[in-house]
Amino acid sequence: MSLEKLKLSKRLTATMTELGYLAPKEIQSRCISRILGGQDVIAIAPEGAGKTTTYVLTTLMKLKFTTDEAPKFLILAPNEERIDEIVEKFYQLSKNRDLRIIGLRASGSMEEEIGELVDGKDIVVATPNRARAIYLKLALNLNRIQTLIIDDAEEIIKQGMQTPVRELAESCGKVQHMIFSTVEHQKLYDMIENFMNEDYAVIEVDELENDTVDTLDLFVYHVPNFTTKINLLNHLLLDKEVFQKVVIFVNTKLTAQKLASHLFSKNKEEIAVLNPLFYDDFGYEDIEDFKDNSLSRVLIIARENTNDIDLSAIPFVFQFELPNEKEQFLNHLLKHEENEETVILTFATDLELPMVKKIEQAVGKRMDILALPEDVSIYNSTTDKKKKVNKEEDQTDISRGGAFHQKKESNAKTFNYGGGEKAKMTMKMKKK
Repeated sequence: MSLEKLKLSKRLTATMTELGYLAPKEIQSRCISRILGGQDVIAIAPEGAGKTTTYVLTTLMKLKFTTDEAPKFLILAPNEERIDEIVEKFYQLSKNRDLRIIGLRASGSMEEEIGELVDGKDIVVATPNRARAIYLKLALNLNRIQTLIIDDAEEIIKQGMQTPVRELAESCGKVQHMIFSTVEHQKLYDMIENFMNEDYAVIEVDELENDTVDTLDLFVYHVPNFTTKINLLNHLLLDKEVFQKVVIFVNTKLTAQKLASHLFSKNKEEIAVLNPLFYDDFGYEDIEDFKDNSLSRVLIIARENTNDIDLSAIPFVFQFELPNEKEQFLNHLLKHEENEETVILTFATDLELPMVKKIEQAVGKRMDILALPEDVSIYNSTTDKKKKVNKEEDQTDISRGGAFHQKKESNAKTFNYGGGEKAKMTMKMKKK
């Protein structure tokens, strides 16, 4: 598909060509006509898929240069670095350094930003918190907003900024909405459901541009919260015939200690921590000692201040938490002669799914999704609090809550592990 098919202005088409864009990316070819037609859009695509360019081009196409003081476009982004990138992209594609655009940054002077807004701006790029703060000072006029754009929605949700997003959206009134995210999950819809127009389109681009890397077998469980992760881990580890030697990665030593205290143990040496935080907790200073001790079955490793770990001869590696940097995960993925039988099982909440996507992009393939076993307790904070207050159930059943996701009929089963080889074969069954 050529750039001309996007039906951009000749000026924008020429600028794109000069910048080396010879053909539109999939997200652009599927979104731009809908956006220019006025439809609300939720666009789900990985990093580097062209999401920013998509809404910058459509904004420039719709922008009518006037001297009106009130802004026409409000773009919400998670942090100052992202704001700078967006503003620069507008300058790059418009080739107009006098473009009436402003980035509202928490570290800047609010008085200066208010002064610039009073002078007149067409496009406002801001974090939700900063935009809300200036709006409450009656300095951000939302009465003329035509389009509200939420960029990196998954990161905005991760930082807990859903409330200011909803308040700003409601204050904008009847406008076009564009939502851009790397992942689609329930928390995203919880944030936007009250202000999206009914005929919105969900456009998902699931492209993997990197060459496939030869990795260990990768599987992922999608779980709602930390407590359910613990319930799932305990459920799996009950099968001692299969999970004879297990390494579990978490992010901090404090989490390692907390997790160790919540895992069942028949003897003191069964659950160990690498370099434990407290002197009276059982653990090892070297993973080789864990491998040599037949009584030790589970080793919990905190990523912080931990050097390279030799995972050879460890059949199962659990990624209980996902790191902030994908490189910390990728260090243990490559397949070689000593670890080729190792299986990696990842537990990911909605907030961790963006990191799952980044890892998949890096290795050029998807993790196989495993359905939660039916008899795993799914913790629901609201439901379980009511149970606790009313004392309707025994305290030992406090972790059983409402279902996280309704299971498809094909997933309504409990995995039955009968041996090491059988377990690995079962683990490799993809979600139907």
